Amino acid sequence: MTDQQAAHNEDRWSLVAVAGVLSFVAMLDMNIVNVALADIADGLNVSAATAQWAVLGYQLPVVALLLPVGRWLDGVGLRAALLSATAGFALCSAAAALAPWAAWLIAARVGQGACAAVLFVLMPVLAMRSVRPEVRGRAMSVPATLGPLGAVTGPAVGGLLLDQLGWRWVFLVKIPFCLLALLVVRRAMPPDGRLHAPDRRSLADSSLVAAGVTVLLLALTLASDGPAWLALAVAAVPPLWWWLRGPGGRPVTGALRASGLLRAHGAVLSLAAGFAAMHYVVALHLQREDGVSATATGLTVLAFPLGMGLAGPLGGRLADRYGPRRVAVLGASLTALGLLLLVPLGDGWSPPDVAWRLALAGVGMGLNGGPTQALVMGAAPPGRAATIGSALQLARSLGFTLGPALATAAWGLAGSAGGARAGLALAAGAACLAVPLLALPAHAPAVRVPEKSVDVPLTQE
Repeated sequence: MTDQQAAHNEDRWSLVAVAGVLSFVAMLDMNIVNVALADIADGLNVSAATAQWAVLGYQLPVVALLLPVGRWLDGVGLRAALLSATAGFALCSAAAALAPWAAWLIAARVGQGACAAVLFVLMPVLAMRSVRPEVRGRAMSVPATLGPLGAVTGPAVGGLLLDQLGWRWVFLVKIPFCLLALLVVRRAMPPDGRLHAPDRRSLADSSLVAAGVTVLLLALTLASDGPAWLALAVAAVPPLWWWLRGPGGRPVTGALRASGLLRAHGAVLSLAAGFAAMHYVVALHLQREDGVSATATGLTVLAFPLGMGLAGPLGGRLADRYGPRRVAVLGASLTALGLLLLVPLGDGWSPPDVAWRLALAGVGMGLNGGPTQALVMGAAPPGRAATIGSALQLARSLGFTLGPALATAAWGLAGSAGGARAGLALAAGAACLAVPLLALPAHAPAVRVPEKSVDVPLTQE
């Protein structure tokens, strides 16, 4: 069924809501465990370094499997993949909560991360296919807004659960949302194909990408302790190069070139890096340099997700009316302006001065998220929606990891006196780079990627 044939069909907003909820839950798990690491170490009688793998065990497979999962999902049934990934995520969450020792917990988190990689790729595809093209901006704004909100609110939610119920509830809290999503998907989503195991070529591709991306992610993560760790990223080049030059990488790069949206992916990475660097610098500076309490710091930083949450639905509506590119550029410009206004602040920051600037940047991110996702997914070649979605999620994930690492390096080079300003200047520069990347229209080449499957909308006749 084509988009034109689906124009008069019923929109399935319950599936859009599922995409938003699962995006929130999957992103929540990226940060919610951080605050519980000390309690996990005490509860399982392990070192803090071992407990850290409760976080890395989730994050590494999420990022490492995104591209291979995207290619695999283009050839399987969306409903079957969604049900399997959601059920697997819930089961691994329960297993992590019941873990009697550290190895059990880490294994459960690795399985949970693998299921989350599937969910990250599927959510924008699900939102896109569940509605008519003319309301796609509103639909795409739901997972594009709720996903980052999950990442931002993770530490706060984790802290509340830790204080009231203990560390095991940090893993259990997501299960009711998964069960609700399973119920809605089973009732509202028609069957659209079967699930099949990846072939040997796909498994080999997954190994190469996983090796390269894992080394890169570890280098960026460890760089927060010392910028010299960034040199480890060089080891990620050989496996990623072999994959890009082989039969597994060529279809991915071909789909990106055919869609003409390489610059949009760069903009997503730049904005994510700018946001993550800003969040890291502001929280660190307020608490360590200005002596602001943890509660006041948390409330100040909360201005960003509040602005983003309020502007997200508006961004989708504006994109449906004026086009996604214009609204995406407007959002990126406001985010860049908010971060630029942070740079001139002197040494004595006050929470209100910081909060209104963060709110402005958050409004920009809210206006940008849905339209950018609609712009990218709407230009995906036939049968390659999951591939394009996986590349988009990888760009965002790498940006979130790259931002704090670069901010740490900038802070160290500038010294203690100007470290915070250097970190914020880097964050603002990354956000500014996204504006021209989005504003310049991409010229897609005439050649099209051969179809493997058809992106059939999930609307009913």
